[in-house]
Amino acid sequence: MELPILQEVVIILGLSVLIILAFQRLKMPSILGFLITGIVAGPNALKLVSASHEVEMLSEIGIIFLLFIIGIEFSIKGLAKVKKTVLLGGFMQVGGTIILTIISTFFLGLTIEQSVFMGFLISLSSTAIVLKMLSEKGQMTSPHGRIALAILIFQDFIVVPMILVTPMLAGNGGNIWLSILGLFTKFALVVVILIVLARYGVPILLQKVVKTRSRELFILTIVVLCFATAWLTSSVGLSLALGAFFAGLIISESDYSHQATASILPFREIFISFFFVSVGMLLDISYFFQHFFILLLITVGVILLKVFVVAITVLLLRFPLRTALISALTIFQVGEFSFLLSTIGMRHALLSQEVYQSFLVISILTMGLTPFISGYSDKISDWFIKVGLNRKVRKRFINYQNRRKQSDEDSSSHLHDHLIIVGLGINGHNIARTASKAKIPFVIIEIDPDIFRKSKENGLPVVFGDASDELILNHVHASEARVVVIAISDPEATKQIISVLRQITETAHVIVRTRNVEEMDAILKLGADEVIPEEFETSIQIFTRVLSRYLIPFDKVQSLISQLRAHNYEVLSQAGNDDQFPAHLQLHIPDMVIATLPVQRGNNKIVGKTIGESGLRNRFGVNVLAIRRNNRYFTEIKPEMTIETDDMLYLFGNPEKVAELNKYFLSDVSL
Repeated sequence: MELPILQEVVIILGLSVLIILAFQRLKMPSILGFLITGIVAGPNALKLVSASHEVEMLSEIGIIFLLFIIGIEFSIKGLAKVKKTVLLGGFMQVGGTIILTIISTFFLGLTIEQSVFMGFLISLSSTAIVLKMLSEKGQMTSPHGRIALAILIFQDFIVVPMILVTPMLAGNGGNIWLSILGLFTKFALVVVILIVLARYGVPILLQKVVKTRSRELFILTIVVLCFATAWLTSSVGLSLALGAFFAGLIISESDYSHQATASILPFREIFISFFFVSVGMLLDISYFFQHFFILLLITVGVILLKVFVVAITVLLLRFPLRTALISALTIFQVGEFSFLLSTIGMRHALLSQEVYQSFLVISILTMGLTPFISGYSDKISDWFIKVGLNRKVRKRFINYQNRRKQSDEDSSSHLHDHLIIVGLGINGHNIARTASKAKIPFVIIEIDPDIFRKSKENGLPVVFGDASDELILNHVHASEARVVVIAISDPEATKQIISVLRQITETAHVIVRTRNVEEMDAILKLGADEVIPEEFETSIQIFTRVLSRYLIPFDKVQSLISQLRAHNYEVLSQAGNDDQFPAHLQLHIPDMVIATLPVQRGNNKIVGKTIGESGLRNRFGVNVLAIRRNNRYFTEIKPEMTIETDDMLYLFGNPEKVAELNKYFLSDVSL
């Protein structure tokens, strides 16, 4: 049986492998490689792929999987925390972009209806590209990551009313208010169903599936939940991607969310590649080169417009200037839902063929530029703040953001020989709690206004601002601090903070927490005194417990751990080798073990017999160290002591003998 799309799939994936291999050598982003693959293989270049509709269907599946995993990682609680940013921030960004686009395009000769519709198209950003980049860089929980996600969620909501309004702009609409009322009624019903499933249905279902111990059944269940929820939201007029995001939120409330992510991740990586390829296939190369300069100029104009609107929006949400700029340089592109909306506009004659082609080129150019501009967003923001804004202007920004926080001045004015904590996540909270109990003077720098507000309400000494700004560090007297702990999840922001901090003080001891081991060397070179990688610290804690089971003396274990940390975890890294491991720390594993043996009801081989009669010592060479009985411990063990049901025996002996003893009691052989 012939499968027509199989040839297209082979061509796309095969060509993608070759192009992305070349891009990896040039250290260029893989997203750009997929876009180039689509351009090369598309109908406007080599015409290697003819089944473009089928490729678009595969790309839809990729977007579904992408939003599903983002929903799992974010959780309903995480969404609730950014509800203000979703509603207020999203409304300001979309509304502001539409207004400025109307003003700009109206003077270019478009009618007011066409200008409004063009505002719809430009206001939407690429959920697929932005969330994939944030996820790969581990920045989903960073301030700009949360802002980007919140605005993108609002855009996914607002695209449905835009679709309903589009026929009205063309004069072909019916009763729009009745349609909107029906849509929101259906949406409310879907939300209620999803909440019930998240609380009651899905956790019970997944629990029963997990008990079967079938990996295939677990994956199948997760995929069905994802697609069913996407289909449900699509059936009421919402987007498939939004339904997939809701499905991820449902799964995030269960205990099996991490395994669900691991199971779906390979599917996402394959199918999302078809999305970027399908976008590249839309580009008309000949039209692009014929109007190269004017299209490039308009593209720059679109980028500047969106950057301006997003930056103002984030500033009005009371985030620092640096966060506002990085957020703007992350979601400046035109999104995938704009393609869907543009086809509807074409059907209603709101876009001419020439304007439509120009829009496609501009959209693809902004998408292609995203990895580069977003990748250097922190450096661009820092440059703009230093060069574009003088010290007085930056101070005014800080004063504006802290105008209702004047108590900060009083709380930080007496700081000396203190601890500075940057970031109030889980680690920051734990450090602050410990410092408070130890009576160590400390101050916290937090960039998230919601976290800041809650921390102030809880009485914590917290200052709102960007720790990479010299003015903020001077405000908390960084030059007089004894220790600075940087506990944020943004590696680029961490590096910037260290660079600025070392210009203020060389004496403060800087401790940095990082997720990625690869960042350690760069952070240390910038001036950090200690870098704590979460991966290796977790491994050390696990291995400590492993060594304790091998009866390694406590002082030897602590000496080994100290050496690992002192050498920056080189032994644990891939670059490490056996020669780096100090000879005097190579541990001798005793040929003995401490084990526990529960005495179960009906075990006639041992129940009712004395220690001497059991044969534990004579036959197996195993000594009984203690017995736990009814929450009491007996440590003075005598041969005449009787073993009873439900006792827990603590044994000491050779590992092989202990294993032999365990098999003996599980067998049918009697003494």
